[in-house]
Amino acid sequence: MIKSFRGGIHPNDNKSYTADKPIEIAQLPSKVIIPVRQHIGAPCDPVVAKGDLVKKGQVIASNAAFVSSPVHASLSGVITDVGEYSHPVFGKCLSVVIENDGLDEWIDGIPVQRDWDKFDGNEIKTIIKEAGIVGMGGATFPTHVKLSPPKEKNIDILIINAAECEPFLTADYRMMLEYSEKIVTGVKIIMKVLGVQKAFIGIEDNKPDAVAVLKKLVDGTTVEVVAIPTKYPQGAEKMLIKVLTGREVPSGSLPMDVGVVVQNIGTVVAIFDAVVKGIPLIQRVTTISGSAVAEPKNLLLRLGTTFKDAIDNCGGFTEEPAKIIMGGPMMGFAQSNLNISIIKGVSGILGLSKKDINTGTQSPCIRCGKCVSVCPCGLNPSMLSIFGEKGMYKEAKLEQNLFDCAECGSCVYVCPAKRNIVQYIRYCKMKNTADAAKKKEALAK
Repeated sequence: MIKSFRGGIHPNDNKSYTADKPIEIAQLPSKVIIPVRQHIGAPCDPVVAKGDLVKKGQVIASNAAFVSSPVHASLSGVITDVGEYSHPVFGKCLSVVIENDGLDEWIDGIPVQRDWDKFDGNEIKTIIKEAGIVGMGGATFPTHVKLSPPKEKNIDILIINAAECEPFLTADYRMMLEYSEKIVTGVKIIMKVLGVQKAFIGIEDNKPDAVAVLKKLVDGTTVEVVAIPTKYPQGAEKMLIKVLTGREVPSGSLPMDVGVVVQNIGTVVAIFDAVVKGIPLIQRVTTISGSAVAEPKNLLLRLGTTFKDAIDNCGGFTEEPAKIIMGGPMMGFAQSNLNISIIKGVSGILGLSKKDINTGTQSPCIRCGKCVSVCPCGLNPSMLSIFGEKGMYKEAKLEQNLFDCAECGSCVYVCPAKRNIVQYIRYCKMKNTADAAKKKEALAK
């Protein structure tokens, strides 16, 4: 029997809204608004201008930095604006607006059909980089960088994160059922890049049909499909590594420090499309769900589609939502309007009614210790929240291992005082990161 990690919680998964809904191709919008900033690392700069004609798959923004990832046109048409528009994470961001010409034409040379096994690892990484692939689970770290660990890091295991432990979200689950052959080939491609002989696909045991489908396809290979205990946040990298390999990522370290690279299911599918078919990342599967959505679905959406257009594909709202969330309810970001775009890291859009929202008023910490007992990272969330509330962000880093926090929200879920613990932690991280950037800038002068 596989042991789980310490702590964690068991929220109502609310996956029944969309678990049985096959992936639908969304109707193409009349225009897309594509932010040039869609990843961790150096932001891209537009390489097109207002009035230009572009085709699907054409690069419209790029940056020569290693830790960066180009952005491509997601449909063909004319660029009607390059300017500041709403962004689901950064508030505002320079974006390229493309008016749909109704032709949906690919740029010359796409798609193709290639024998991926004829490429070496470096050639595959170049394809992945040029395709603009980033972590599709929400972190959006450029994938070619993650697949280029330093030579001194001895990577011997690849883990595919197929847990999808966030409530409501079923996009990865549906891809496992519908894109299973793509996933298995994508895993083999990544293994070749990393030069590893062993891979695990970790799937929560509440998805037995996905486990069965993938197990059948990997039979006789060195890829092992493992049904892991259903518990939130099972999909967090450090938890997944511990459960599948028994290795523990030390405080302040990364998965590669214990010989592991972790990739998300959506990223694997995008790698298959890029390497085998030459298709860059211009669309993604996103779960549209929640009690305020008329017809929840899993949609294949072009990047740059607005949240409003996505929700209109689901019949709109049955009532005014009390909260709109990008991602899942535990780690997602609340949104104030629907005029924002689907970007590479948007795994879900939730429209929640009042009955789904915890509206309790925050009060001082009562020192009950519940947050400590559920923290999968072994931290003291109550102290972190107090430091954040008092603006003591340096102390949070020095005394409480601030950056070990995965921001999973388990502490908030169990807190009887309704404290915004993750909000305080994010504030502390932001302040410390800003201080570090200032110091680096000062030293560079």
